[in-house]
Amino acid sequence: MTTAVLDFPGGSLTLSRPGTDDPALRAWSAADELLLQAAFDHLETVTDARVLVIDDQYGALTLGLSRFAPDVVADNAQLSAALVTNANQNPGNPVPACIYSWLQPPTASYDLIVLRIPREADYLAWLLRWVNGALRPDGIMLAAGMIKHLPDRSVDVFADAVKVRQVGRAVKKARVISCSRGQATLDNWPGTWKGYELGKGCGLTAGPGRRPENLGIRVAAMPAVFAREKLDIGTRLMLPHLAAAIEPCRSGARVLDLACGNGVLGLAALAVKPDIEITFSDVSSQAVLSASRNQEAAFPGARAFFAHSDGIASNSEPFERILLNPPFHEGGVVGDHIALRLFEQASRNLTRTGRLLMVGNRHLGYHRSLRRFFSQVRQVDADPKFVVFEAWRG
Repeated sequence: MTTAVLDFPGGSLTLSRPGTDDPALRAWSAADELLLQAAFDHLETVTDARVLVIDDQYGALTLGLSRFAPDVVADNAQLSAALVTNANQNPGNPVPACIYSWLQPPTASYDLIVLRIPREADYLAWLLRWVNGALRPDGIMLAAGMIKHLPDRSVDVFADAVKVRQVGRAVKKARVISCSRGQATLDNWPGTWKGYELGKGCGLTAGPGRRPENLGIRVAAMPAVFAREKLDIGTRLMLPHLAAAIEPCRSGARVLDLACGNGVLGLAALAVKPDIEITFSDVSSQAVLSASRNQEAAFPGARAFFAHSDGIASNSEPFERILLNPPFHEGGVVGDHIALRLFEQASRNLTRTGRLLMVGNRHLGYHRSLRRFFSQVRQVDADPKFVVFEAWRG
């Protein structure tokens, strides 16, 4: 965790960023600084403005604007814990009573919306259309991002959805954009859901006695979800090994699809053994929504549960199997810090006979990382880019 002080028009904040010891990686960026400056400039000209912050990362925007009592909505479940940590370091800057997600977004109308521009063009397009439904007719949206992280076609994405009032000059390699409400909405917008067919060509097999139609599963996902338009190659390598991992499980055995994304691993587990109890968990609320939709479409009678969580909830009952394709980057930082945390949580949340089946990038050396938490680690499969491991406590 790194800690540094952010100075902004409303004062200063001591902010910490988990998951890294690199002092160059702070809990805010120049984009956050520009947004705070622009927001304070705007709020000086209006009274009793209702403010919404979208996709704050570690609390810089939420706590920086705390005097205006902003509502907060974020796709990432990490924000809740980050806000608690950073609010404790900054007395007088309280955590909002409710932190919304896309599972249950706010329904109010706002005078000012402050948005961190995401890297994904589709997610940006979705957000801008959602903003059009939440912004008051005379309201303003301020959006900012680091220039190198702006999505492709971002100029067109903004122009298609909102009325761009002003594009600020580049400052510290970041830029802020001021917009008013546009006409585009999410109603019947085709970009909300995209997906693919999960079939025999994906290496998925059903267990003994399972009907072959279980192999033709259509999966779809919302814009913030990883690999929503095609099966990622790591998961493709892992799928043929699910039957051997899941078939020995008893009826009702608890299985966790951790960092589930669109839920493809959990759905594949249900194709092998429909009588398991499956939990889909992801840090992204749009991923949880996607997995829920896909499960209901493919296996409507399954015993399925869903968790919007940064890892495994502390009060969770143990699992017989945990399936994992861990993220290896976070906010532009590439590494194994997310996987290490998930490995540690998995080791504590398996039954005595439970096993972890996971796939990861070969260059990250997960065989060494897994042995920090599991006494038994077995390589199941590999190709030039990915490796599949099975791990258990012995």
